[in-house]
Amino acid sequence: MPSFAPLRPGDPPRLAGLDLLGRLGEGGQGVVYLAKDPSGEHVAVKWLRADQAADEVSVERFLREVQVAQRVAPFCTAAVLGTGIEHQRPYIVSEFIEGPSLQQVVQREGPRTGSSLHRLAVGTATALAAIHQAGIVHRDFKPANVILGTDGPRVIDFGIARALDATSTISGMPVGTPSYMPPEQIMGHTVGPAADLFSWAGTMVFAASSRAPFGSDTMPAVLNRVLNQDPDVGVLDGPLRDVVLDCLAKDPARRPTAEQVIMRLLQRAAPNPGILAQAAAAATPSAPYPAAPPHPTPPAAHPAPHPTPTPHPAHPAPSRHPMASGSPMGSTPVAFPAPARSSMPPGAYPGSSTSFPTHHRPGFPPPRKGRGPIIIGVTVAVAVLMLAAVAVVVSRQRPPVAALSATPRPTTTQQRETPTAVPADPVKRKLPGGAITLYEHPADAITLTSYEIYDKKSEEWQDYARKSLRGTFIKYADNWESLVSPDGHRLATRGRTYTSDDYDSIVITDRRSGARSTVKTVREPLISSLRSWSKDGSKLLLNIERKKGDDWLYLGFVLIDVAEAKATVVNVADNAIRGSSFGWDGEEKGVVNVYGKDEGLRFFDAAGKAVRDAPAVGTLASGTQDLFSPSGKLFVTNCPEGVGRDHCLWDSATGVRVRAFSSDCDKILGWYDETHLFCWEQSNASNDEVQVVGFDGELVRKLLEIPDELELSPVFTVNPARGS
Repeated sequence: MPSFAPLRPGDPPRLAGLDLLGRLGEGGQGVVYLAKDPSGEHVAVKWLRADQAADEVSVERFLREVQVAQRVAPFCTAAVLGTGIEHQRPYIVSEFIEGPSLQQVVQREGPRTGSSLHRLAVGTATALAAIHQAGIVHRDFKPANVILGTDGPRVIDFGIARALDATSTISGMPVGTPSYMPPEQIMGHTVGPAADLFSWAGTMVFAASSRAPFGSDTMPAVLNRVLNQDPDVGVLDGPLRDVVLDCLAKDPARRPTAEQVIMRLLQRAAPNPGILAQAAAAATPSAPYPAAPPHPTPPAAHPAPHPTPTPHPAHPAPSRHPMASGSPMGSTPVAFPAPARSSMPPGAYPGSSTSFPTHHRPGFPPPRKGRGPIIIGVTVAVAVLMLAAVAVVVSRQRPPVAALSATPRPTTTQQRETPTAVPADPVKRKLPGGAITLYEHPADAITLTSYEIYDKKSEEWQDYARKSLRGTFIKYADNWESLVSPDGHRLATRGRTYTSDDYDSIVITDRRSGARSTVKTVREPLISSLRSWSKDGSKLLLNIERKKGDDWLYLGFVLIDVAEAKATVVNVADNAIRGSSFGWDGEEKGVVNVYGKDEGLRFFDAAGKAVRDAPAVGTLASGTQDLFSPSGKLFVTNCPEGVGRDHCLWDSATGVRVRAFSSDCDKILGWYDETHLFCWEQSNASNDEVQVVGFDGELVRKLLEIPDELELSPVFTVNPARGS
């Protein structure tokens, strides 16, 4: 159990929608609390002092600056998970790293030496490299902001000093700690990444000698030494001493970059794309000294493409995106040569992971949302099901459903979970690619991780995805389709070409280490589209598809064992399900598919054998993918005797209807949590929205706002701070 002090009078019992357990610390910026999210994980919540949040402009500027920190790659840092406002004071939710600070360890145990010091130097330099790659300057790197976790050193509070510096209520004194502050910061000049390297070098001197290179007595004396005297680097020797002295140069232009520091510490002659992953591995406690892992080599299972790569059949960019989730993880798209422009005729939908009929493809602009099948590709990392292959026309007229609402519920499901609270006061974010506004809260059960926008000029879908689960969104131009694992640690991608031996394949990237594995699936002309991760992230489900005339047929599915990087191809000999794709059943022991004109569900085991049917449950809204609730106990459809705005909940085990209700939703997209759904709703003539809706049909809160003329396909994922 982490060590913390009890809450004091005046401390809130809850912050950011999370229960506070106690205090981790307090400083000039604010108080840091320990909290536990609903999944049982500990997080740190930093609440800015009231006197530093005195006006709305300052608060907005603070939040904007901190949000930049969410795009930092996960190498040797503590991830920023979210930010928001309570009682007019901003808060920051970050990953909690259990362990003492470098300041505490050195004061208690004495200086670091040998391999321990080397790993510390490599790990902290790696963190700075990741921070700088995101366009951030830490500005307050010091021993107290380095946590010695069980998996190596982690840097915290990056981006926060800049946010404080940006507010109008901060005093004229530059943000930072004098003993580790570079000359340009003391003088009030513009600071860049070189300033952090000066502070890093001072921190390494402290780690090796228990004292700062310019002392720590009175502030005027320390500042004078920083500006005018040479540093005392104490007992440092060898390559680390040379690097530290170079980083302590008065002139920032003479200091090496963080990447150059890493290369010198790892004794590398030249940089390579995997240098941060290698350095992060070298910083772990189990890494040998002097920790110089070999250069990465391409996976053996990923053969080089033909000189003229064979493109997959004309196939749109489907609604599955990289996230980078998650993660406090960054992600690098796997680049493949682009295929020739598709000449697919209208109606030739190639059955991607979203299974939208007759649209969402190059060369055929999708219909307007809310007036036909909605272009939605939503995946919550829970049990998912596919869509009907027939477009459902939404009636703008809301019929009475009194008879449906009176349907008795079976005894087995009468005692349902108490409705959970959907957090209010979300943070408003503008997203790239159009006039898109995201409304989110750290305590939300789901989080937007990626989206696609249809470019009418190029007639192609453009991918945007988060570099971490709570980070900023960037454009991924090279991904055909991508899917992030529930914990954000892995990214599955499908390339635009077959392998040199004519196989479709999936590349799985570990976003922590940078390692990749390539899994071959089916041979040309078949394709294997990404469908969903299992909830525990151990398996991937794909659909086997083949083009026949203007249609795409579903021939079976592929199960990938992620740890073994092994694919099991399952052909399903059932003509009744050729028009729609496979998805996990509620327990993820097998898969389900839509069959028959009356839209029943057919359940299959993992070997592709039909085991039971749930007949005549009604159509599935053409945007629905999360058919099953997070627990798997219920699934949702359009009511058989209703229209698009009548929703039926069914018992997954028995197929018995347990509830029916109407709402203003044009399309149900999936499950927000066990007692709420989320849906697409056309709010007015100019905007569409994604809303949370309760089982009483009332819209609870807006999640996303999109201009009506923009065709957008969002992907939501279970928030790891909430779980299922």
